[in-house]
Amino acid sequence: MQASDLDGWSELVRSSGRHQLSGAALRNNMSNKMWGGRFGEGPDAIMEEINVSIDVDRHLYAQDIAASKVHAAMLAAQGILTADDAKNIGKGLDTILSEIRKGSFDFKRALEDIHMNVEGRLGELIGAAAGRLHTARSRNDQVATDFRLYVRDIIDETDAALAAFQRILATRALEHAGTVMPGFTHLQTAQPVTFGHHLMAYVEMAARDRGRFADARKRLNESPLGAAALAGTSFPIDRSVTAKGLGFDRPMANSLDAVSDRDFVLETLSAAAIASTHLSRFAEEIVIWTSPLVGLVRLSDKFTTGSSIMPQKRNPDAAELVRAKTGRVVGALTALLIVMKGLPLAYQKDMQEDKQGAMEAFGALSLAIRAMTGMVADLVPDEARMKAAAGDGYATATDLADWLVRTLKMPFRDAHHVTGRIVAAASKQGLALHELPLSAMQAVEPRITRDALAMLSVEASVKSRTSYGGTAPKNVSAQAKAWLKRLEKEQKLD
Repeated sequence: MQASDLDGWSELVRSSGRHQLSGAALRNNMSNKMWGGRFGEGPDAIMEEINVSIDVDRHLYAQDIAASKVHAAMLAAQGILTADDAKNIGKGLDTILSEIRKGSFDFKRALEDIHMNVEGRLGELIGAAAGRLHTARSRNDQVATDFRLYVRDIIDETDAALAAFQRILATRALEHAGTVMPGFTHLQTAQPVTFGHHLMAYVEMAARDRGRFADARKRLNESPLGAAALAGTSFPIDRSVTAKGLGFDRPMANSLDAVSDRDFVLETLSAAAIASTHLSRFAEEIVIWTSPLVGLVRLSDKFTTGSSIMPQKRNPDAAELVRAKTGRVVGALTALLIVMKGLPLAYQKDMQEDKQGAMEAFGALSLAIRAMTGMVADLVPDEARMKAAAGDGYATATDLADWLVRTLKMPFRDAHHVTGRIVAAASKQGLALHELPLSAMQAVEPRITRDALAMLSVEASVKSRTSYGGTAPKNVSAQAKAWLKRLEKEQKLD
């Protein structure tokens, strides 16, 4: 069985209503089937409330059923289950999967988690054989397996979303390879760049994000199934078979580590946090650029909202919400790091808190990527305003300094000083650098010729930045085309 054969493994996290019960109702509804032989009375209502996880791990139903089917088939192959029991278990699990997808399955909070809910319903469908499904495994290795499958699917979905983000960025970059805009350091106009060059910077960021997710996936792709509670099992199981059946590369080599490891969640959340930070940086730029005070780009009604009392307003709410979603992702990573930091081997119930925050974070990242993809496709740069802004603040002063070094063989530190004096002269007269008369420049450095003036336009400035990775339009076009070709090739391979 291949992982791809199971649809719906990674549903987006939906808000689930909590079914509040009174203390008495909780006590009456708790079956205590799992450990009733040891305990004489049911748990307190608050214990049940803090212990229950079905409101969250119900989202792992497809993974839980897939792992159970593979486990049952392996048990039968090893002679631990009869062929009839395995067949009935498989049919029952298929029925449960169908019921859940149709929305007719009754999730019982009294049964605590997804594993017991599935097993409980399986017992109703096929009788005593359902109890044999739990042979040679524990809820500890079950949940570790289920969540690994879920996170693996999330990684694949995130990679596809980031690739789509890259495609629209590269497409718009090719469109605006020669559109001049100001480049900033310290949020101050620094040097002219092109809008295409700016967009391509985020293509590179997204590439690193995809690389981090891919690395996390490689380390994630080992199976905990069969580790049982913590020590393995005395039954002659074949963990390699179940690992292969679920699309894992191999079984995890140490049973203690298998049930207690949550590195795969932490690593994926870390990649998600960095990716969401990149998106937030871009969102912040869009917020600034769309302000009437700046006005470098416009967004349509698709990604903006109005004001309840100010009819003239157009607010970049989508970009602002992308910024905010980053807090959720970073918060989830921080929370899980704190949960895990003091846990001795092996499994601890603290680990139950690994899912809700992670699921919410993955959902937030998914929304943010799609929102940014839409905004990049939607935004319209004001090319005239961008060009004018690119020349503000004497942004081509470095080009003059470079000319002094290149043509007059002046040491750069001296060229920096000369250019600074020329900028001061232009500022004193209220002129742009390219508007300053040649005679005024020669008063500072007599060897400056008219050729230097040709370097001071924003177009000439960006065209001159031909070093690898530079903003020259031909560079940007080449990089954008190369990325689009690479992304197209990836799509075909998929």
